[in-house]
Amino acid sequence: MGFFRMRIQLLFRVGIRTLVVVACLLGAWESTKILRSDRLYWQGSEESIRSAIRLEPDCWWCYTQLARLDDKDADGLLQTSLRFNPYNSDAAIDLGLRYEARGDLARAEKLLLQAYEVDQTYAPRWTLANFYFRRGNWPAFWLWARRAAEMPIDNIGALFELCWRVTPDPGTVEARIIENNPTVLRQYVDFLMSKDQGKSALSPALDLVHSGSPDIDRERLFRVTDRMIAEDDAPRANALWRELIRERWVVADSSFPNNPKFAREPLPIRFDWFLPSGNGLHSWPGPSGLVTEFTGEEPEDGVIAEQAISLQPGSYVLESSYHTQDIAANTGVRWEIAQIGSDTALAGSSFLSSNGMAKVAVPFSVEADHQLLRLSLVYRRQIGTSRISGTLTVSSIRIGTSPSK
Repeated sequence: MGFFRMRIQLLFRVGIRTLVVVACLLGAWESTKILRSDRLYWQGSEESIRSAIRLEPDCWWCYTQLARLDDKDADGLLQTSLRFNPYNSDAAIDLGLRYEARGDLARAEKLLLQAYEVDQTYAPRWTLANFYFRRGNWPAFWLWARRAAEMPIDNIGALFELCWRVTPDPGTVEARIIENNPTVLRQYVDFLMSKDQGKSALSPALDLVHSGSPDIDRERLFRVTDRMIAEDDAPRANALWRELIRERWVVADSSFPNNPKFAREPLPIRFDWFLPSGNGLHSWPGPSGLVTEFTGEEPEDGVIAEQAISLQPGSYVLESSYHTQDIAANTGVRWEIAQIGSDTALAGSSFLSSNGMAKVAVPFSVEADHQLLRLSLVYRRQIGTSRISGTLTVSSIRIGTSPSK
């Protein structure tokens, strides 16, 4: 009896091991089939995907992709894909669009809504917005455009373009679809700038100051401010600049000009100093103020430092302290004030030349319709003089109201 019991136990163990081996072999075979099917799928041709389906008949994503390559059998392939996976929103969208193209709008709408029910990401929302746009159903269009904006991707410029085709009114688009989402706001600001709608960018730009990130959005808003300055739009440029200061996105001064002692590295915005450097000319801010070296090879006419300023209408005086080394009198270095967009100076200082500390003063007036001005330190070589080879140090500059006469 013990002998037979041992034989039975041995046979049982052998059977178990055999089953395990068979199961492992079957698993390995299935894994191999899946790997072969995946490789065939990613080859991307119609024949390779058909071969993948033969290896893996329930490969629902294979049917979806094959439908995009086989227009004749696409309907049946997409229906098969949905049968294997009712949550396949891609197949529902593709099939819905095919029905729409054939004029079966009811079935198309049903499938597109079905895609949204199982997949509430951006693609079904965007597809529905397009569907209702093509139908001219504006209430439904704005509903789904807004829903698309609620679930944005990295680039929703096409959504803004679609809205623009309905109404090229930035205020309407903003009111209907824009929420306080920084991903949407920054893209809408960029979109408006691409449409030369700098004036309309103020509202979303201000919202972005409150909801965005200085590290991500500061330079974007600098560009918006600079566009407003270039367009001579003082109220909007000032509003955005002051909000950036108030929310501590920038360090700036309340005086005019900003950074009057050149104590900080300039910000990359026109409301701070622009210090071009080139052949024969180099400027840098430091403890002594703005130091500029001329080598004698600088251009005969150029800007040393420049900043946009915004002033209320009235009378003002510019005062600057400076000293020079090896710069002769009347050679062409001076302060100039001009309107934004104009090359004609409204006022200019005397030429800067003094071995000791000196001051220069420039009275000027600001008109109501030109409150944005360009303050420039320039070099314009005067007839009969050689190019400068020396150093200029501007320790400070300020603009104050002119005393009443």
